[in-house]
Amino acid sequence: MTSLQIVLASLSYGFTIFTLAFLALRVRTLIAFFKGGQPDPTRNNEKGSRLRHMLIEVFGHTKMLNFSVTGVAHWFVMIGFGALFGTLVTAYGQLISPSFALPLIGHFIPYEFMSELIAWLTGISIIALIGIRQVTRMLPERKNRFAGSNMGRAYYVEITILIIVFAVIALRGLEGALAGEESWNWHYALSWPAVVAFGGLSTTTIETLIFIIAAVKILTSMLWFVVIAMNLTWGITWHRFLAFFNIFYKRNSDGSNSLGALPEMLSHGKAIDFEDPKEDDVFGLGTRADISWKGLLDMSTCTECGRCQSQCPAWHTDKPLSPKLLIMAMRDHAMSKVVDNEAIVGENAPISLDVLWSCTTCGACVEECPVDIEHVDHIVNMRRFQVLVESEFPTELGATFRNLEKTGNPWGANRADREAWIAECDFPVRLVEGELPAEVEYLFWVGCAGAYEERAKKTTKAVAELLHMAGVNFAVLGKRETCTGDAPRRAGNEFLYQILSRENIETFKETFGDRPKGKKKVVVTCPHCFTTIGRDYAQSGYELEMLHHTQLLNTLVREGRLKTSPHKADEKITFHDPCYLGRHNQIYAPPRELLEASGCDIEEMPRNQERSFCCGGGGSRMWMEEKLGTRINLNRVDEAIATGVQEVAVGCPFCRIMIGDGMTARESDVEVLDVAQVLLRNVKTAP
Repeated sequence: MTSLQIVLASLSYGFTIFTLAFLALRVRTLIAFFKGGQPDPTRNNEKGSRLRHMLIEVFGHTKMLNFSVTGVAHWFVMIGFGALFGTLVTAYGQLISPSFALPLIGHFIPYEFMSELIAWLTGISIIALIGIRQVTRMLPERKNRFAGSNMGRAYYVEITILIIVFAVIALRGLEGALAGEESWNWHYALSWPAVVAFGGLSTTTIETLIFIIAAVKILTSMLWFVVIAMNLTWGITWHRFLAFFNIFYKRNSDGSNSLGALPEMLSHGKAIDFEDPKEDDVFGLGTRADISWKGLLDMSTCTECGRCQSQCPAWHTDKPLSPKLLIMAMRDHAMSKVVDNEAIVGENAPISLDVLWSCTTCGACVEECPVDIEHVDHIVNMRRFQVLVESEFPTELGATFRNLEKTGNPWGANRADREAWIAECDFPVRLVEGELPAEVEYLFWVGCAGAYEERAKKTTKAVAELLHMAGVNFAVLGKRETCTGDAPRRAGNEFLYQILSRENIETFKETFGDRPKGKKKVVVTCPHCFTTIGRDYAQSGYELEMLHHTQLLNTLVREGRLKTSPHKADEKITFHDPCYLGRHNQIYAPPRELLEASGCDIEEMPRNQERSFCCGGGGSRMWMEEKLGTRINLNRVDEAIATGVQEVAVGCPFCRIMIGDGMTARESDVEVLDVAQVLLRNVKTAP
C-alpha cells in the first residue's frame, strides 16, 4: 500500500467509525425526544394496513406526483439515496484494492447498469430540482413556496448529492480504464465516456485517482451524517428517515388524509370525559410538554418544501399564517432549550394569535404535504388551549358561542323559526315528532344555515321539492334540530361541542329508535353538518348513514326518478368545490354529474377539486371579521369571474354566503346558485 492509500484509508475508516458512533448517540437523543411527548394510543391499530399504505405512498410518491416534474425528479433522488448504497460499500473496498467489486453482484451487468442509470438520473434530477427552486424563488414572496425555508440547508444537501453522483460515475470510468476496456460494452454502458476520458492514464495514476475519489465519496457521505446528527431540526435531511414512520403513524390507518373529523381530545393518552374531567387533564396544546409524540414526529419530519404554503388560502391573502412556518416554529420551540411550560402561542411566543386564528381548516396543507403532517389537528389543538384554558379568542366568537348556548344556532335566531321555511313551500313537508315512522326513508337535516339564512333557505326548499318530485319519503325535525357543533369544535371550544353533540345524538336516538345503521339515513345540504354528524359523532359511538344532497340527487337522476331536460343551458357554469365536501370527504363527482345532467357545460376554475381554493368560511372563520390581508372570498371570486361564466354553482351554504358576498363586493352580476337549484330549474323544463 502506498503512503497516500494508507492515509486515505485510515482517514476514511476512522471517520466512518466516529460518524456511526456519533450518529447512534444522536438517534438515541431523537428517540428520547419523541418518547418525551404525550402518549397517543390511537396510532397503533391495523399495522398491516398502515404498512401497506405507507409503502404505496412512499414508493408510489402519490403525494409528490401532484407536482409532476418535481415529483418525478424527487422520486429518482429518493431512489438514488438507497440504491447507490452498494457503491459506497464498494468505495471502502477500493481503498484497499482499487479493483475491488462487491461479491457475487459486483460485475453482474444488471447491477452495474442500474447503478449507473440511477446515478445519472439522480444527478439530472437534482439539477432539475435546483433549477426549479431557483426559478420559484424569483416569484413574489407569497407565490414562492420556499419563502421562509432555510436555503443554506438545501444547498448543502444538493452539493452533497452532486459530489456523490460525480464520484459514482468517475469511479465507474476509472474501473473501466483500470480493466483496460478498449470498446463499449454492457459492463460500462452508461459510464463509457468516463472510461474513454481516463483510458490514456497510467495504471498508477488510475489507481491513485480511485483512492482519492473513493475517499472523497466516503468522507462526503460521512460528513453529511455528522452534519445532520448535529442538527436534529434539519427536516430537509431527517425526513429521509422519519417520513416512513410519520406516514405509517398517520391518523387514519386506511391511508386517507388526516381530515374530516377532528381527533378526540386526549389527556395523558386518554380521551377526556367532559362530564367529569380529571384535575390533571390537559386541555389542548399550550406548551411543549403538551405535544404528543406524533406531533413531535410531525414537526421533525417537515421538509420545508412549502407545498402546504403554496396552497394555503391564508398565506395567499397576505395573512401571517403559513402552515410550513407554523410547523417549523413549533419544531424549533420544541427542540430548543426552554422550560416545558413555556407558552407556544401568544405574545413573545413562537406562534402569534393572529397566525392561529387565520386558519380556515380547509385542509389544503394536509392534502399537499408529502410526509403527511397533520397541520389542522395541531392548529385546532392550540385553539382548544386558548379557548378552554386561556379564554383568549377573537371577540366575535364570544357572541357566536353565546348564541349557540342560548338558541342552538350561531345567528342567535329563535329556535321556533327553524320551521318557518316549510310554510313557504307549495308542497307537503313532513315534520316528525318522536320516532320516525317506518315508511320514512330519509331524515332531511336542514341545518342552521338552511333554516335561517335566506340564500341557504332557497337550497333547502329546492332539495325538499326535488325529493318530493322524486317520490322520496322524507321528514324533517324542525325545531328539534340544534347546531351540530362544527363551528365551536373547529374554533377550539370542545366543551360546547360536547354539549351540542350529545343533545343531537339523543335526538337521533329518539328519532331512529332501534333501526340498524343502514336504515338510519340522513341527507344534508351542508358539508360541515355532513362531516360533524357523520364522522365526529362516530367518536361517541353513534353512527348514521350520511348523504350529501348532491349524492342523493345524483342517485335519483341516474335511477330515472328525476327526469332532466336534454336542453343545453345557454351559458357555461363553474363549480366551486367546498373544502368540507371535497378534501375532507373526497366527494367531487356527484355535483359535477348533476350539473352535466342539468344541461350545463362546466368551465373549471384553475384551482379545482382537491386543489380548490377555500371560500374563507371554514374553521369558524364564517363568524370572525377578516381584518388581516385581503379577503379570501374575493380571491376565489376573482378566479370564478375570470372564467367568463354567468353562474357559479356551490354545494355548501357557507360557500354560497361567502362567494355571494364576494360577488356583491366586486359588483359582479355572476349569480351564485346551489347545485340543487340548477337541477330543479332543469327538471321543471323536462317533458
